[in-house]
Amino acid sequence: MIDRREQSRESLAGSLLLAHPVLQDPNFRRTMVLMSAHGQEGAMGVVLNRPTGKRLGEIQGEFALGPLAAAPVFSGGPVQVDRLILVAWQSRNDGFQLHFGIDPARAGQLMSEDHTKVRAYLGHSGWSAGQLEEELKRSTWVVTDAPVDLFDQVGDERLWREALAKQGDRWRLLADEPDDPEQN
Repeated sequence: MIDRREQSRESLAGSLLLAHPVLQDPNFRRTMVLMSAHGQEGAMGVVLNRPTGKRLGEIQGEFALGPLAAAPVFSGGPVQVDRLILVAWQSRNDGFQLHFGIDPARAGQLMSEDHTKVRAYLGHSGWSAGQLEEELKRSTWVVTDAPVDLFDQVGDERLWREALAKQGDRWRLLADEPDDPEQN
């Protein structure tokens, strides 16, 4: 496995950021962020494990009768929370293909293809130039590769917990640590 933390020049697009267990920022506490862009201008992604419990057809009438009506809606992050971002994930034998920020017509087409999942995100997570690199230096995030079956997994806090636990025994202990120390 490549330790991307040491390769700050490499793009993290397509990677996952797992919030460090001690991160208290309510926007990112126990989150998993799928990175869609990362470069000298900054970085962008969506939080994968903050489901709203709604379907796209419920929140936007224009989707109510179309192929995207049943697409689950997630809170993608604290930036532009009124902006809808459609993401399609296609599992393949040799990995995955990510379609980020696609238009509804294309998302509907992709949804009809085998091994394709579509999700909707309200808002996104964003970092200005150099901001994410500084956070990585402070070990705010654990960087890991996205598994091929990412969108087949339950998209709630368990997603973060299970991914962090796969990083090793130390991380497994931290991931299972309760919010309230008295519950230890």
